[in-house]
Amino acid sequence: MLEIGWYSAKLFFKGKLLRDPMYFAQRTAIAIAVGSLLLVSLAQAPIPFYLPIILSSLVTGMIMPFLLKDFKMK
Repeated sequence: MLEIGWYSAKLFFKGKLLRDPMYFAQRTAIAIAVGSLLLVSLAQAPIPFYLPIILSSLVTGMIMPFLLKDFKMK
């Protein structure tokens, strides 16, 4: 498992892992923005702070497969 991760990291830093790096960066930025906005908006509510963290992480994790469904690797 570590060998696969190390190989992928080497390809990523050489620029040979992603077919369209801007697509990946754009979709990741969208997910980060949605998660951050959700976290900030829920943090304003009078509930314990761990609940907004859990909910925003869950929502961000759920939208990532939909955002990256057309993601292509080399």
